[in-house]
Amino acid sequence: MVIAGSFLASYSVGIAATLGVVFHEIPQEIGDFGVLVYGGLTKGKALAYNFASALTAIAGALTAYFSAPLIQGMATFMVPFASGGFIYIAATDLMPELHKRSGAKESITQLIALLTGISLMSALRSVMA
Repeated sequence: MVIAGSFLASYSVGIAATLGVVFHEIPQEIGDFGVLVYGGLTKGKALAYNFASALTAIAGALTAYFSAPLIQGMATFMVPFASGGFIYIAATDLMPELHKRSGAKESITQLIALLTGISLMSALRSVMA
């Protein structure tokens, strides 16, 4: 739904959001796969369950995107929902990890990563505009 809401805002916002979600989800799914295998599932079953859970996200995005024209004002609610989703991810997943490391080298690395992300978003905005 986050991706669908982003595409309702504009095509360039949708592309940027999709890339952000993909880059977030790839390591997340690898971690989930590891947890499932560690929990006793075979690699095949773990992969199948991971794939099935990913399909529900795609189904939700397609449902939200194609039902938006049918529900008056849905885009008005979906864009803040998408923004809130990204703020939630940053606040709950990313920020606590940043606070675990407080050395000078780690702080500089985090700052460089943050500035790189901002630069990539700016470049995407320029290219997509």
